[in-house]
This record gives sequence, C-alpha cells and structure tokens, in this order.
Amino acid sequence: MNLHIFEPRYRQLIGECLATDSTFGIPSYLNNRMPGLGTEIKLEKLVQQYDDGKMDIKTVGLSVFKVLTFENPVRDKLYSGGRVQTLDNNLSDDAPQAGLLRKEIERIEKLLEVSIPIANHLPLSYQIGHKIGLSPEQEYELLGILSERERQAYLLDHLNKAIPVIEQMEKAKKIIRMNGHFRYLDPLNLES
Repeated sequence: MNLHIFEPRYRQLIGECLATDSTFGIPSYLNNRMPGLGTEIKLEKLVQQYDDGKMDIKTVGLSVFKVLTFENPVRDKLYSGGRVQTLDNNLSDDAPQAGLLRKEIERIEKLLEVSIPIANHLPLSYQIGHKIGLSPEQEYELLGILSERERQAYLLDHLNKAIPVIEQMEKAKKIIRMNGHFRYLDPLNLES
C-alpha cells in the first residue's frame, strides 16, 4: 500500500520507524470503533519527503494482530499505540483453488476492462481482497480468517455472487449505449 503521510502524529511515527527500522500497526477502524484486529506494516521505501515534512511511503503488510491495550496518544508521543498479539496465520494456499480464484479475477478484469496486478510471492487473498468490491465489514471479516485456503474460499464465494451481478450491469450498460444510437430518430408523428 502506498501512503501519503501528512498529519504531524503520523510524520512522527514514520520518522521513528525510518530511524529505527521498526514496523508499525494499523488497527482496523469500522463503524466508528476499533473492533480489535489490525495489520502490522513494514515501511518498504520512503518514496518522497517534502520540505514541509510530509512523506510518500510504500508499505507492505506483514501480519495480523489483535489489539490488547490502546492509548490515544501514547505517553510523550503524538500518535496512538498499544500492546498487540500477533496471530498465527497459515499462508499456505490450495493450488487448484488459487487457480480458480485467478480465473475469476481474469473474468472481472475482462468484464470491467481493468487490470488487477497479482504478484506470485505474496498471499493471493491479501493481494486481491481490497480490489474486488468487498465492503469494509467483509474486508475486516477476511482479515480475521487466519488460513489462506479459507480466505480464498471466502473470496471465491464473494466472486460467485458478485460476477453475475457485474455481468447484468455490463449488459444493461450495453443496452443503454445501444439505445443512445437512436436518439435522433424522429418519433411517430401522430398529428398528420
């Protein structure tokens, strides 16, 4: 994930991560509350630092954690923090199921005329979970599934429901576009 860091509290946090080569966490925030899970983030690259202290950074998610304690802000800091517990996460996938998931992604790419880049070295579910139309609640549910196979099954189920809807929407768009070709055709003149 690429992030633009502009708030003073996050500039302080990222500055400390750069100085100490440490990770930071992003807890989930859903419906105006923190339900308890988050993602440990590694700063991969400082892309740009601006004169006013703002930054563009490239990050990668490392693990899922459960928030144990939370302080806002941490003593003597501008940012929030707390204690967390890293959760065991089985990242092994199911090759046939992963293949099915990749085929469904190709269908979406073709239907919507978009590209969803997928790297081979990262868990497939985490790469596409944010890109296939999950609601924030569904993304949080996905975060709490600690097996790559189960996450892939969850995403396949979502796509099996979503793709027929997308297909119907795309058909409707084509019909609407086609109907637009006749907008200059004179209607029946019933007065003559």
